[in-house]
Amino acid sequence: MEQGNYSVGLDIGTTKIVAIIGRENEYGKIEILGTGRSKSLGVHRGVVNNITQTISSIQQAVEQAELNSGLKIGSVVVGIAGQHIRSLHHSDYITRPNSEEVIDNEDLDKLCNQVYKLVMLPGEEIIHVLPQEYKVDGQSEIKEPVGMYGGRLEANFHVVVGQVSSIKNIGRCIKSAGLDLGNITLEPLASADAVLSQEEKEAGVALIDIGGGTTDLAIFKDGIIRHTSVIPFGGNVITEDIKEGCSIIEKQAELLKIKFGSAWPGENKDNEIVSIPGLRGREPKEITLKNLSKIIHARVVEIVEQVYVEIKNYGHEEQKKKLIAGIVLTGGGSQLKHLKQLVEYITGMDTRIGYPNEHLAGDSDEEVASPLYATAVGLLMNSLEAKKKNRIVDQEEMHEEEVLVGQEHDMEAKTNVASHTERKSIFDKWSEKLKDFLDNAE
Repeated sequence: MEQGNYSVGLDIGTTKIVAIIGRENEYGKIEILGTGRSKSLGVHRGVVNNITQTISSIQQAVEQAELNSGLKIGSVVVGIAGQHIRSLHHSDYITRPNSEEVIDNEDLDKLCNQVYKLVMLPGEEIIHVLPQEYKVDGQSEIKEPVGMYGGRLEANFHVVVGQVSSIKNIGRCIKSAGLDLGNITLEPLASADAVLSQEEKEAGVALIDIGGGTTDLAIFKDGIIRHTSVIPFGGNVITEDIKEGCSIIEKQAELLKIKFGSAWPGENKDNEIVSIPGLRGREPKEITLKNLSKIIHARVVEIVEQVYVEIKNYGHEEQKKKLIAGIVLTGGGSQLKHLKQLVEYITGMDTRIGYPNEHLAGDSDEEVASPLYATAVGLLMNSLEAKKKNRIVDQEEMHEEEVLVGQEHDMEAKTNVASHTERKSIFDKWSEKLKDFLDNAE
C-alpha cells in the first residue's frame, strides 16, 4: 500500500508513547492498521526532559506499529501538552480593497496570518490560531463569512501559545527517531476530535483528558472551541501519593491504583485488605482499601477542583455560556472507579466517560477504543484530515494544468489559474516555518 493511503498519529505522553497507523474506509470511518506503544521514559508532565530516552521510546512504539501493520512510517502528527501552554483571546481585522467582491478563503487566511505576527513573550510561539466568530462591516456573530460582501472583515480568535524550546525538543526527538514531523497539534484538541460528538460541541461541553503527567481541558460551545488549558497534574501524582502513603514501591502503587483504586472512600468496607509482598525477604504489607481510596480521593478532588476553576473562568455560570452537555472524561486517568460520580458530585454537571470509538470502523480492536488512546486517535484523525486537504489541492492543480494546456494562448485563463491555485492551509504554512526553524537550529 502506498504512503498516500494511510496516516500516523504519535502521542508522546508522560507514561506511554503510542503510534497509531490508520486510513479512512469507504464509509468515512477510521480503520486502524497497526498500533504500537512503549513506556515513556524521557517525558515529565507532558514536556520532554530527556531527549535520548524519548527518542528510543518513540522508536520502540514506531517499530511495534510497523511490525503490527507491515507498513513503513514516514511522517507523523504529534501532540503537544505541558504546563507551558496558555491560551488568550485576541480580535483582529483586515480592510478589503474592494468591498464589491465576495469574501473568500484567501481573506480569511490573510486575517489569520496577521494574528500569527502577534508579538509574544520571549521564548513563546503561537501554536494555533482558532477563529471564533466573524464580523463583516459591523454585523456580528457570523460563523461563515465566505460568500458575503463587505469592506471590513473582523474576527475574534482563540490563540494557543507554547514554549519554543519545548516545541523544538519534540521536533528534534521526531527527527532523530528517523521520522518527519507532519503537524503539531494541541493534545486537548486532538482528544476532543476523537471523543466528542458535534451535538455536544454545539450544546456546550468540557472535555477533561486525565493523562499521566497532565490533565488537559478543552471547552466547546456553539460548535466552537472557547477555552483550552493544561493543568500539570495527572494520574502519576495519585500513584506518588499511594507510594508515599503506604510506603511501597511505585510499580506496586500503580497496580494497586488500577486494580483496587476508587475515587469514592465510602464504597469500601473497613475489613477489605490487600496484602502486598515485601521487598526481598521482608514481611508482606497489609493495606486497607478504605485507606487506599482515601488517599486517591484527596488527590482526585484536588485535580477536579482545579479543572472546575478553569471551567468557571470560562464563564460556565453565565446563562449564555452554560455547558449543557456537561463534562466528558477521557484519557487513562478516567478509568478510575467511581470517578464519574465524584466529578458529578463536585461540579454538579452531567458527566460521561469518552471513548474514541465514534469515528472508528466497527471491526477495530477493543484496545484502541479505550480512553487511553483518545489523544492518539485524535492525532491520527488530524493527520488524515491534512492528507485529504492536500489531495484535493493536488487534484485541483492537476485540473488547472489541463485547462492551461488547452488554452495556451488565452492570457485570461492564466491569470484565472494564478488566483485559483489552492492556498495551503495556514497550518501547513506554520508547519513549514517550524520545519525550517528546526533545520536551522540543528
